[in-house]
Amino acid sequence: MSDEEAAMDTTAHEDLLNRARAWVAQDPDPDTRSELRALLESAEVGDADALDALHDRFATRLAFGTAGLRGELGAGTNRMNRVLVAQAAAGLAAYLVERAGGDAATADAAEPAALRDDAPLVVIGYDGRRNSDVFARDSAEIFAGAGLRAVLLPRLLPTPVLAFAVRHLKAAAGVMVTASHNPPNDNGYKVYLGGDDDGSQIVSPADKEIAAHIHRIADAGDIASLPRSLAFETAAEEVVTTYIQATAAVAPAPEGADGLTWVYTAMHGVGWETLSAVVERAGYPAPVVVPEQIEPDGSFPTVAFPNPEEPGAMDLSFATADAAGADVVIANDPDADRLAVALPDPTGGWRRLTGNQIGLLLGWRAARLAEQRTGDEPRGALACSLVSSPGLKAVADAHGLDFHATLTGFKWISRAPGIVFGFEEALGYLVNPETVRDKDGISAAVAVLGLAAEARREGRTLGDLLTEFDETFGVFASDQVAVRTEDVAAVGTMMTALRAHHPKNIGEVPVTQVDDLLDGVDGLPPGDVLRLWLDDGSRVIVRPSGTEPKLKVYLDVRADSADEAAARLAKLTDGARALLDGLA
Repeated sequence: MSDEEAAMDTTAHEDLLNRARAWVAQDPDPDTRSELRALLESAEVGDADALDALHDRFATRLAFGTAGLRGELGAGTNRMNRVLVAQAAAGLAAYLVERAGGDAATADAAEPAALRDDAPLVVIGYDGRRNSDVFARDSAEIFAGAGLRAVLLPRLLPTPVLAFAVRHLKAAAGVMVTASHNPPNDNGYKVYLGGDDDGSQIVSPADKEIAAHIHRIADAGDIASLPRSLAFETAAEEVVTTYIQATAAVAPAPEGADGLTWVYTAMHGVGWETLSAVVERAGYPAPVVVPEQIEPDGSFPTVAFPNPEEPGAMDLSFATADAAGADVVIANDPDADRLAVALPDPTGGWRRLTGNQIGLLLGWRAARLAEQRTGDEPRGALACSLVSSPGLKAVADAHGLDFHATLTGFKWISRAPGIVFGFEEALGYLVNPETVRDKDGISAAVAVLGLAAEARREGRTLGDLLTEFDETFGVFASDQVAVRTEDVAAVGTMMTALRAHHPKNIGEVPVTQVDDLLDGVDGLPPGDVLRLWLDDGSRVIVRPSGTEPKLKVYLDVRADSADEAAARLAKLTDGARALLDGLA
C-alpha cells in the first residue's frame, strides 16, 4: 500500500470511528449505546471484526421510501433504533407542517411549538415487536413537540386498526411501528397519509419529500436538540370498537354458522384480541386457537420466520386442526394485515391455499355483491397487483366491473379508481375499502369465514368453491420462485443483467414480448419490473422484493383443466429456476 493509500485508509478509519462516537453521544437507548461502545472499544485497538461490524452499521443508511423504514434492530444508521426513529418522526413532522402551509423549520426548532387549533393530527400505532412501543412513544413526543396533535393508539394493535384510525380520526397522517412478517430482530416504520390520500400508504413524491426532511435533520446532528412534548393524547377505546363493528359487518354469520369448526393462529402477533371481538360480534363460533402462538411475543419462539407463507410456519396450526377435526385453518401474520387459509387435503394432511386462490375467491365474492347495487350507484372495480393472478380480470369482465392492475403494494392497489376489492398474491386482501385503505387480514378472515359457513350450509366446502371457480372462469395456476442474496446490491445486478440480455425462452417456451416497466407500461408509474409474455400465453414477471434481499419470479398459466395447468406450470417453474441459476 502506498503512503497516499495508507493515509486515505487511516482517514476513512478515523471518520468511521468518529461517526460511531457521535452516535453514542446522542443515543438515548442504553442497550444500543452499550452495544456500540463495546464495538468502538474493540475497533479502536484495531480489531478487524469490530471494524467490519461498524462499517456494516454506518456505511449506509436505511432508506426511507414508499415502504417507510424497515430493518434489523441495532445501533447505527443502517439499523432500526431510537435515533433513526427520532429523525424519521421529526422529518415527517416537518413535512406535515409544510404541507399544512406552515414553516417546516418550526417543526424541529429548539423549543416545542404551540399546539394550534388547526394543527395537523397524526395517529400512531404499534405492534408487539421488540421496541415497537418505545418507537411509538418517541414518535408521539416528537410530533407533539413539533406542534402537531399526536394521538397514540391505546395499546398494541393490528396494522389495519391504525389504517382505519387515520380515516376515522380524519388524521393528516398515521404511523405504524411494525415489520409485519419480517424476521424476529427486525422492526419498521410505515407511514399513511390522510386528506386527498384517503388513508393510503405514502407514494412518490411524498416519500422523497419526507426523506429530504429526515436527511436535513440527521445532518444537523444531535437528536437531543429536537423538541419533545408529553402533550400527546391516547386514543379513546371508541376507535377500536368502531373498527370492530365495521369489520364484523363485512360478513355477518349466515344461519347454521355455529356448526363451523375452525382453527386460528396469531403467529405470536397482535391479531387475536381484535379478531376474536370481530368474529364474536359477527356471530361466528369461537375458533380453536393454537395456544403456543396466540399471545404477542416479539421473539417468535415457535417459528424461524413469522410468515405464514414460509415452510413450517403453520405446522402447529395443522396439528391443532387435526386434533379438532377442523373445517378450515386461518392464520394472520404478526401485525394481522395478511391472511393465510388452509383446507384439509383429500389425500391427507392440510394444504395452504395460495394468495391468488384466496384473492380470486374473495374477488368473486366482491363481484357478486357489486352486482346487487341498485340505481345509479356505480358497481365499482376490482384491482390487484400486476404480479397477482390474471384470473381477477376474468372475474371483473364476467360481472361487468372495471379492472385495474397496479404496481406491487397496497399503496397502489388502494388507489385504484372505484375499488370495491383488491388483492396481492402475498396474502394481502382489501375487502372493505370504505373502512380501511390497506390490506386487512382481519376483515379478510371474516369474509373467508362467511364463504366457508355458506358453503357448509349447502353441504360444500371452500375446496368445492375453488372447483366451481375453475369451471366458471378457467383454471388459473400460479407459482413463484426466488433467489435470496446476502447483498441487496446483487439483486440490482441481476436485474441489470436481465435487461441487457432478455431470455429468448423460459424452459422450452419462446418469449414473444418483454415489457420493461422502468419505461412505463400500460399507464403504470415506472417500476423495477420485467414482464415476459410467452408463446403459449403464459406470463412471467421478474422483480426485486420490496422488503427483503430477494429477486422474485412470478409465473402464471391458464388452461382448460387442472391437469393441463399443473403440467404447464411445472415446466415453466423449472425454466424459471434455470434462469435464476444462470443469474446467481
